[in-house]
Amino acid sequence: MSVTHGDDSFRSAIGEVAAILEDYWEDLREERLPVTPDLHPGDVRAMLPDCVPVHGEPIRDVLADVQRVVMPGLVHWQHPSFLGYYPTQTSPASVVGELLASGLAVQHMMWSTGPAATELEEAVLDHLAVALGLPERFLSTSEGGGVLQDSASSAVLVAVVAALYRASGGRWREHGTEGRYRLYCTDQANSCVPKASRIAGLGEPTLIATTAGTCEMDPSALREQLAADRAAGTVPAVVIASVGTTGTCAIDPVGAIAAVCREFGVWLHVDAAYAGSAAVCPENRWINEGVEHADSYAVNCHKWLLTGPPCDAMWVADRHSLTAAMDIRPDFLRNQASDSGGVTDFRDWQVPLMHPFRALKLWFVLRTHGVEGLRAHIREQLSHAALFADLVRDSPDFELVSHSLGLVCFRLVGDNARTQRLRTDLDATHQILVTPTTVNGRYVLRAALGSRLVSQTSVRNAWALVQEIAAAIPGERPAPSPTPPTAAVGAPDVLDR
Repeated sequence: MSVTHGDDSFRSAIGEVAAILEDYWEDLREERLPVTPDLHPGDVRAMLPDCVPVHGEPIRDVLADVQRVVMPGLVHWQHPSFLGYYPTQTSPASVVGELLASGLAVQHMMWSTGPAATELEEAVLDHLAVALGLPERFLSTSEGGGVLQDSASSAVLVAVVAALYRASGGRWREHGTEGRYRLYCTDQANSCVPKASRIAGLGEPTLIATTAGTCEMDPSALREQLAADRAAGTVPAVVIASVGTTGTCAIDPVGAIAAVCREFGVWLHVDAAYAGSAAVCPENRWINEGVEHADSYAVNCHKWLLTGPPCDAMWVADRHSLTAAMDIRPDFLRNQASDSGGVTDFRDWQVPLMHPFRALKLWFVLRTHGVEGLRAHIREQLSHAALFADLVRDSPDFELVSHSLGLVCFRLVGDNARTQRLRTDLDATHQILVTPTTVNGRYVLRAALGSRLVSQTSVRNAWALVQEIAAAIPGERPAPSPTPPTAAVGAPDVLDR
């Protein structure tokens, strides 16, 4: 093995990787790299070897190609001017934990295949639930508990499966959906929600209207739809509420939605993939309102909690519905510990059989940063978003559409074509990335602040570039309508209401 001798020893190779990452992060921090590569489809493939080599190559040669071919062809998600989608982050502590997990190569699908890994995951999720101010019913010491999924998409799918099991009294396991069950969400829900609905055999979800002027689910419309469906013989099975929608970071009124779900006996899953992390700060606990009545809840640690992807923390209040829905136990998966019912087997909490040791990297992050370190990180990101929102508000050629937590939605004054042109021209610079959404028929650009490498200077630099590109776009520039003052940092400031 070329990675075991001389200069290619494992120890020296890891040292070189650490140096590459440290230099990379510094280049990003100083904005010495573009955000997106200037490439055409097939450019990277043309630089790669045609086949696997007959004889192994030194790992230093592979690392050289990573720097020569791979890294210049990446979209740099940790770049300070990567403002698209929502942030995906990592940190040195997470990388170290990931390295150890990779080297240990533990697969703890059951307690018996990884006792320490299983119990560490339970502990880490309990600790994180407490840090986020989540209800005790989600703790492993209750009837519920937590699991680390790969993504919020998997969390939604698993929640839907558990909801179908409960709604059918277990019949679903043998007879499927029988065309009787429904999933409910708004058109603002993440794309993973309709995908989960299809995979689970429910077809397209039933869309619930949003409250006039907002992007938040209307609890009255939900109640009317559930009542109508039940009267027609349909079984309402699961409602997906969003705490931080993808488009505008709108936060559904979970408390009012939960009351409707309790009235109709419907499973409520709260998708807090982005915004949920903000609750680590006590002043942001308003986003948890009503979560104590949810049946399941999920937040992506790889967005705001300095943990590398994939790492989604999911909690359920009723573990039995989940494990009873997912449990399949052939002889090769039977063992004394599992049969005793006294241990957690994470294979019953997810779609795959394999369960990697994700808890280790999250444990490293929580231990090395501590609650106060995580709070400081979130508060800093919120201050950057507030600065960006202020810069938009102070620019007469722009309109601030919304500002909620770390997401700022804005547009050029005028028709949609001007903002669409702005997005195209910004993309062409490769120096910044923003992504679009539509709000009340208007084309809007989203700027999501969240990288640990962002600074006040980088925010101002990004906005200066936006202004520079916008200045070259022709078109009428009518005076924007007056906007109300910004809410306190971290609280929603949706100006369309």
